[in-house]
Amino acid sequence: MRDANLSLCNLGIVINLLAFRLGRLRDNGNAIWRTMESKLYVGNLPYNTTDDDLRTLFEQAGTVKTASVIKDRETGRSKGFGFVEMETEADAEQAISRFNGVDFNGRPLKVNPARPPEPRQGGGGYNRSGSDSNRSSW
Repeated sequence: MRDANLSLCNLGIVINLLAFRLGRLRDNGNAIWRTMESKLYVGNLPYNTTDDDLRTLFEQAGTVKTASVIKDRETGRSKGFGFVEMETEADAEQAISRFNGVDFNGRPLKVNPARPPEPRQGGGGYNRSGSDSNRSSW
């Protein structure tokens, strides 16, 4: 029985390692998304860059899974950055070395591994207590 428990433990470790490499891990039954080494942040994009332009550029470094330029919710205009997810880590490394600092339509690109988004605090700016919680007391 001890060997069966050890084998199940080893299987659990292998599954967690595979899940981590795929970008997610379970913690207490909830999926936790991790930074995936194949997802890239692309900054300093010209404001007229489209998702297709970004995909076409990065396909020169390998297989692109997704490419998206981030747009302002209200205006729909580009914010000047985006994200590209490459098929493999090797493709992502190739893209970083190939495009970081390279001129794209008059602007030097900034290409780095993407970081997970920062947790967001409440929102809306409405404070029911009537006091400004961001100010220190006098």
